Amino acid sequence: MRILVKVGSVVLAPLVALIASMLITSVVVAFVGSSPSDFWSVVLAWPENRILVNIINQSSMIFLSGLAAAIGFRMNLFNIGVEGQYRIASYVAAVFAGAAFLPGLLNVVVAILLAMLTGAAWAAIAALLKVFRGVSEVISTIMLNSIAVFVVGYFIQRYGQKAGDGRRTTPLEDSSQFGGFLPFAERDGAVWTLALIAVVMGVLFWFVISRTRFGFDLRATGMSESAAVASGVRVPRMVVISMMMSGAVAGLIWLPNLFDASSPGYYSGSVFQSQLGFTGIAVALLGRNRPLGIAVGAVLFAFLNEQATQLEFARVDVSKDIVQVTQGIIVLAIVIAYEVVRRWRTRLEQRHVTATVQDDRPSDAEAVTA
Repeated sequence: MRILVKVGSVVLAPLVALIASMLITSVVVAFVGSSPSDFWSVVLAWPENRILVNIINQSSMIFLSGLAAAIGFRMNLFNIGVEGQYRIASYVAAVFAGAAFLPGLLNVVVAILLAMLTGAAWAAIAALLKVFRGVSEVISTIMLNSIAVFVVGYFIQRYGQKAGDGRRTTPLEDSSQFGGFLPFAERDGAVWTLALIAVVMGVLFWFVISRTRFGFDLRATGMSESAAVASGVRVPRMVVISMMMSGAVAGLIWLPNLFDASSPGYYSGSVFQSQLGFTGIAVALLGRNRPLGIAVGAVLFAFLNEQATQLEFARVDVSKDIVQVTQGIIVLAIVIAYEVVRRWRTRLEQRHVTATVQDDRPSDAEAVTA
């Protein structure tokens, strides 16, 4: 019975949230004067091969962003600064890789390590402010996002190469770019080689969180700081390490795109893909801070983003901005559904415990005999 309840709670919450999201989105589409059936016919249509490739590539970056946010969430830290961390880390990686100090693959490896170190260092600022000054990481990371935008913008304008109406970093050499994998015809595009980083980081995240003492301390601190302190965990140290780990993963977000042979191979305001950090926060909440759930959420968001572009080409009177509304509704519905199902499951378990205690309690006749 308990197994059925547990399995049912896992399946029930996403199912209820999905149905509720579709209903609410349909109401919104109808409210703005469009046809819900036209909207869903385009969004739920099976994507073309080139769109599938784009979904896989976008999913890799969104997944990394979700992992970065989830590391902080598991520690009960709200790292809202993923956006700034991967922005400044991407710039550093692009500058180093473009300078070509090292040959071929070694140049890429060192650039990746520099991106992780840069993201970790940027996140450490918020961690140190929290530990030594008691500054909320929510406030500090939001401020650091804005600072990162201005810092990168300044260096691009001050030291970047002139290109058209703007500036950019030095383009990568061919030896520092990857051709990718071709799941379909060449005209449909390639899956980014460095999308494999997302798979590696997902496995590492699961192993560290679920199979190591550090992961146990991190989860224990997130659930109860006082209990963690009583068990010997140094909470300030955990805060700094967790935030730096989150920033290090954030530093990887844009690199699959940067090092792909089909991309421009440089950093500029026109080619850099922003807002992935905020998308990752939503995906982490959607996936309950677990790798598999984050992966599903990343694919779902990438799918909706790519299908939104098809609304512009389809002959339907529906704005693609409705997809952003749909994403927000899905996140809210998932959070609410999980909470409702959690309370329902808790009540069932309480009833089961009560019934067990009553069955084990001796009757009045047995008590008198004893």
